Amino acid sequence: MIKKSIIIENFKTLLYALIIAIIIRSLIVQPFYIPSSSMELNLLVGDRLFVTKYSYGYSKHSFPFSPPLFKNRIFTKNPKRGDVIVFKTPSDNRTDYIKRLIGMPGDIIQFIDGSLYVNNNQLLSTLISDSEYIYCGNQKINVSTFEEKLPNNKSYIVSYRNDISYQNSDKYKVPKNHYFFLGDNRDCSKDSRFLSEVGYVHQDNLVGKAQLLFFSSNSREGSIFQFWKWPSIIRYDRFFKKIK
Repeated sequence: MIKKSIIIENFKTLLYALIIAIIIRSLIVQPFYIPSSSMELNLLVGDRLFVTKYSYGYSKHSFPFSPPLFKNRIFTKNPKRGDVIVFKTPSDNRTDYIKRLIGMPGDIIQFIDGSLYVNNNQLLSTLISDSEYIYCGNQKINVSTFEEKLPNNKSYIVSYRNDISYQNSDKYKVPKNHYFFLGDNRDCSKDSRFLSEVGYVHQDNLVGKAQLLFFSSNSREGSIFQFWKWPSIIRYDRFFKKIK
């Protein structure tokens, strides 16, 4: 009987721990892993970060497996232009993407001669470097990097390829209750410019705001489980770095 009661108590403890973990993950904060180079140089492959779930309120996508608990969002808070946000792609409502919010509902977004325009106004862009190597998938590419500034004075680093760059586009008119996202690695990002694959993102698809890097390792050079490689693959300078 004593052994049985111990097993029952251990089971209860594990169950309570699981419930608490689900509540924290769904309502407060969730860790995410960066699998692609679409946000370089700001986010690198192998970065681990915390995303706050309460930043924009809650929808079914705030919870594991997106259960249809309620319609629309509750406790809604509007995101700010320039926020780095995790969202579910509209094409399947399952895949998590992380991009930067550029266009708000009603905005007109367009690229003209490689420059980004918001509501027919060219964004201020200051050259940082005219030759730098970053990744696009598994390939290294030569890019120019710029500090880009949005109308709300939010600034961040973007990169454009020096050999082939995204120059001109049609005008994108952001629908009501939707948002337009871009990757910071502009020529290596599947984002809202690709209407059939990502396109405009409905407010209900927002998962949370990327806030803080807590760990980073260079997964191209080795697995985190290869402890003998830790001195060369762990990026200590990126620990507990606020995401801009």
